[in-house]
Amino acid sequence: MEDDEIVKKIMHVMRKAPHGTIYTYEGLEMILIMAAYDQDISVAFIDDGVYALKKDQDTEGLEIKGFSKTFKALDGYDVENLYVDQVSLEERGLIEDDLLVDVEVLSSAEIGKIMTEQDVVVHH
Repeated sequence: MEDDEIVKKIMHVMRKAPHGTIYTYEGLEMILIMAAYDQDISVAFIDDGVYALKKDQDTEGLEIKGFSKTFKALDGYDVENLYVDQVSLEERGLIEDDLLVDVEVLSSAEIGKIMTEQDVVVHH
């Protein structure tokens, strides 16, 4: 990156289930594109968005190609700040070991504080 380039702190918030709409898939695409331009990207998974990271998703019955494993590529794009809302996990009967990638499980208040530190927050 050149010295005169501005780096923005951008948080993507995933709130929707990964299948049935394009929000999660398109959000993931946007994250990868922004990360390729050396922005400071973080991602928060809240509500049904936590399902995007669930291991062993089977989309065969939905007749769509699964894309959840693509979240593993985030580390290669230096997107390492992945936050999951603790209550959202608990309400869906999930634990951190159920997830595909390493995350930081935080309270809603902690995620909210991180959001206030961002230049941009994008909701998916």
